[in-house]
Amino acid sequence: MTSASTEAAPFRGSLQTVKSEWLDYNGHLNMAYYNVLFDTCVDEAFISLGLGPEYVATRNASFFTAEVHLCYLRELEEHSPVYATVQLVDFDEKRAHLYQELYHAEEGFLSATSEQVSLHVDMGARKVAPWPADVLEKLERMKAAHAVLGRPERAGRRISITRR
Repeated sequence: MTSASTEAAPFRGSLQTVKSEWLDYNGHLNMAYYNVLFDTCVDEAFISLGLGPEYVATRNASFFTAEVHLCYLRELEEHSPVYATVQLVDFDEKRAHLYQELYHAEEGFLSATSEQVSLHVDMGARKVAPWPADVLEKLERMKAAHAVLGRPERAGRRISITRR
């Protein structure tokens, strides 16, 4: 279960722990598992919007991630307690723009950020489709609640090598 409602600013996911099998040969959390931690929080947020497994079963629709940009800021080690947050930055009739932060739950430091665009998908056609009206209403409430946060400073970053 989650520790906050979807409309809290930002949505805060449940407490998670860095598992031993997630470590790489450098002794810290492997990059792939940051995505697992972030995705778990997105699932919790979307389930609280009514977009979980029941939504797929009853409406034959879901949401797919189209693009992700991760920034690694500080290492996480074995057994680190962590939590992620989700901020709904924007949405339109078929897409949602999400920004996330991953924190060490005891030491309080920001370990990583993730930004993504998700697409609403008709599972029968396997094509992008408009959000239903009731979901749009929930997204609007979430966006309004998250608007107090402002646009995240790290959102919209590009990846490149800067020449000096």
